[in-house]
Amino acid sequence: MKAIVIERPGRLSLETVPDPAPGPREVVVAVAACGICGTDLHILDGEYTSPYPIVPGHEFAGEVVAVGSEVGELAVGDRVAVDPSLPCKECDFCGTGRSNLCERFNAIGVSRPGAAAEYAVAPAANCHRIPDGMPLEHAALIEPLSCAVHGFDLLPRRPGDHYLIYGAGTMGLLMLQLARRSGAASVSVVDLNEERLDTARRLGADEVARNADAFDRPRGWETVIDCTGAVPAIEDGLTRVRRGGTFQFFGVAAADATARVSPFRIYNDEITLVGSMAVLHSFGRAVELLACGAVDASAMISHSFPLAEYERAIGAFRQGKGRKLQIRPAERTTS
Repeated sequence: MKAIVIERPGRLSLETVPDPAPGPREVVVAVAACGICGTDLHILDGEYTSPYPIVPGHEFAGEVVAVGSEVGELAVGDRVAVDPSLPCKECDFCGTGRSNLCERFNAIGVSRPGAAAEYAVAPAANCHRIPDGMPLEHAALIEPLSCAVHGFDLLPRRPGDHYLIYGAGTMGLLMLQLARRSGAASVSVVDLNEERLDTARRLGADEVARNADAFDRPRGWETVIDCTGAVPAIEDGLTRVRRGGTFQFFGVAAADATARVSPFRIYNDEITLVGSMAVLHSFGRAVELLACGAVDASAMISHSFPLAEYERAIGAFRQGKGRKLQIRPAERTTS
């Protein structure tokens, strides 16, 4: 099969590799669509503890084409979205229900061969059937949506609260739609990209701007969510939280990044700071939310690329083009 292989940090190529075979409790999925994520850039840039060489890609959906000898719950032809998380299920965090914090955490496309390929192997338990009417390219959004659902699990989610979201990329737009669904009184979105702000408007943002100073909310917002991981946005957002409110670190900052914060204000204003890491008991609910139309999948996906154009897709992602960019291995490059 054809697959993208990151041979070492900074070097990738399209290679012919052996077709995968399933283990007893695994299936092989013909990949229909695989989203590009910031994690893929961290792996390519050597900022993640991935083993090299590695096939990237962890946001994917497709059709089951082979099943292991002990798999009875799935069959060839089933359409599935795949949870890439591979916790050890043995450490203290796994034992206390916090598998997203697993001490020996692994994931498809991060530490095991991923879905930037024609086929990918996954545990049967990680494969979630999707409704017949759901396009497979839409189903590839379920993994990032499940991360957003976990993020919302950690928020107060009080009806009537006002939300401020930094970043109108994939995750910011997903958080916007979940906030609207949760009974928010208003949702304001900040981003430097005017095209993404236009999409945020279409998806229900009450107001959008390049800077939160443009909004008339002197007492701040009950919930402020950073989906950028950018220190300037984080530092600004921390000043916008209403007394008694919550600030969520949702975007992925560099491991060595630091941000200025006022400990006195956090104490005096009783501000809650909360992080959100990956997926936790949220993948199945994300399937249901996408199926019922809680998220406008068509608006979320802006570009698709064949496997041979993975490097061009990565370049577009780095430049902030579009919204969700996907690799679709069955597509062919056209001149």
